[in-house]
Amino acid sequence: MNNSVLSEARVISRPNLEQKSGFITRLLFSSLLLIGLLFTIYSLILDVESVQLQVTNWQPFILLGIALLMALGFEFVNGFHDTANAVATVIYTHSLPPNVAVLWSGVFNFLGVLFSSGAVAFGIISLLPIELILQTGSNPDFSMVFALLIAAVLWNLGTWWFGLPASSSHTLIGSIIGVNVANALMRGRTAASGVDWPQVTKIGYSLLLSPVMGFIFAALLLLTLRSLVKNKQLYQEPTDNRPPPLWIRSILILTCTGVSFFHGSNDGQKGMGLIMLILVGTVPMAYSLNRAMPVAHSSEFVVAAQATQQMLAKKSSALSLTNPAQVLSDYVRTKEAKPDLIPALSAVIGNLGEQLKLYGDVSKVPAQSVSNLRNEMFLTAETIRLLEKDNAIEMDKDSKNKLKAFKKQLDEVIKFIPVWVKIVVAIALGLGTMTGWKRIVMTVGEKIGKSHLTYAQGASAELVAILTIGAADIYGLPVSTTQVLSSGVAGTMAANKSGLQVITLRNLLLAWVLTLPAAMLLSGSLYWLFSNLL
Repeated sequence: MNNSVLSEARVISRPNLEQKSGFITRLLFSSLLLIGLLFTIYSLILDVESVQLQVTNWQPFILLGIALLMALGFEFVNGFHDTANAVATVIYTHSLPPNVAVLWSGVFNFLGVLFSSGAVAFGIISLLPIELILQTGSNPDFSMVFALLIAAVLWNLGTWWFGLPASSSHTLIGSIIGVNVANALMRGRTAASGVDWPQVTKIGYSLLLSPVMGFIFAALLLLTLRSLVKNKQLYQEPTDNRPPPLWIRSILILTCTGVSFFHGSNDGQKGMGLIMLILVGTVPMAYSLNRAMPVAHSSEFVVAAQATQQMLAKKSSALSLTNPAQVLSDYVRTKEAKPDLIPALSAVIGNLGEQLKLYGDVSKVPAQSVSNLRNEMFLTAETIRLLEKDNAIEMDKDSKNKLKAFKKQLDEVIKFIPVWVKIVVAIALGLGTMTGWKRIVMTVGEKIGKSHLTYAQGASAELVAILTIGAADIYGLPVSTTQVLSSGVAGTMAANKSGLQVITLRNLLLAWVLTLPAAMLLSGSLYWLFSNLL
């Protein structure tokens, strides 16, 4: 009898997920989609005209259009694949109706993207093969971008179809590693030599540890709440479709808002990084260097370059180098420091200072020099980044600090994201949030634990997700909202002794384990195919 009553209560408390979108919602969706596409075209035309670029060959721009649509498509899929986790708790606790919840989450995903730092975006780019980054706009570059995006979208769609909260971050990292391995093999090198293992390891730790942290800390937070807050209603599952008391409802909406915002600020950057790679390759004159940078910064850059070059010259013997930039490229690719590395770095930095001194301002760099200048700046910045952790190079703390300060100035020139890129990525991610959310929401809300989600469980899981993703943003690391929140819900179920559904956990674990090799295989195969076709 008791079991029958409990079962009936759970059926009654299940939210209505079949509610259709109203006319206003569909109109808003269509309008934002159209605005996003038109704004992208308008911004591209404006940027091309601002540098007085004469278009003689339309093929790169056609490829640019296709690549941009695919990158925005990746963010769209990312929206409904990942952000469903943010709305699951407010939907299953009846804090917000489903349609209102996804619209609310979409808005704060949009804002999260707009206020993001860009650190994660360029952290993703640094994982790509150095040869392809320096050959932006070439056939191998487009092959790489298409392979990455198609592999990531296919795997995300596949896991979404089966309702599995797989990680979009995990998928993209796997796709990048696959391209790296395929590129190395096609160039006659070993598979391992094509991967920046220290950077991959750093990001891998964040992807692997974040769900473990989500599980443990969400469980601990729930247990702490139980010991401090004695309101029984907080720990009971909803028994009807009425919303919870206002104070509980406010907390749950606030945590949903936070997860949505931080998801946008972290996951939105992955699409930004790929879009910037595409733009630099096809329209280098407009996007290789930050032409909006104040003129005063160019003068400061020249002074800093001269001081850094002199500091390095004192610490190394004078060598006659025919191609110092190649020395830096080899170091970034192999991570093996040779005796000519510091002299080469000194020479390249000195050359950068002389070039900007000659031109006077970043915006006045002539078209024929833009790509080469950006490549040298990129190589210098990556070399300094690696030198900070390279114990084989003896360098005092003061010298490392000066190099780090100079790298910051380099980053201001080459690591920038135009406002319009943030806006269109924000629109894509926000619209994705409003679409296809139901499958993942049902998995998180119904299939992880054996009992209905309580108010305290939902708040605990989302609060831990907010803190985890926010910390990852600070350190420029990609993490999976999906994995953090799903594991957080599982942690609260374990702490509550509610029981866990073994089949769902097994499927989640399979998706977690298979995502990396599957994405690697897909992207590596596609890169080989596209390289031969193009």
